[in-house]
Amino acid sequence: MENPKDYAAAFEELKGILAALQQDEIGVDALAEKVKRAAHLISYCGERLRSTENEVQKVLDELGEED
Repeated sequence: MENPKDYAAAFEELKGILAALQQDEIGVDALAEKVKRAAHLISYCGERLRSTENEVQKVLDELGEED
């Protein structure tokens, strides 16, 4: 499954899927695919958040070493 271009795009797509689900806009035939896509996007966002957290922590650690 294709990754979105960035975290913001993934989050917006997730919000769109959620809104469509809440408004019963997704038919039974497309439901499984939308749920799979949402699961993929959630995984992608989690990976991006962990990666960013690690990068920020690394920078903070480096700053702390300079003191």
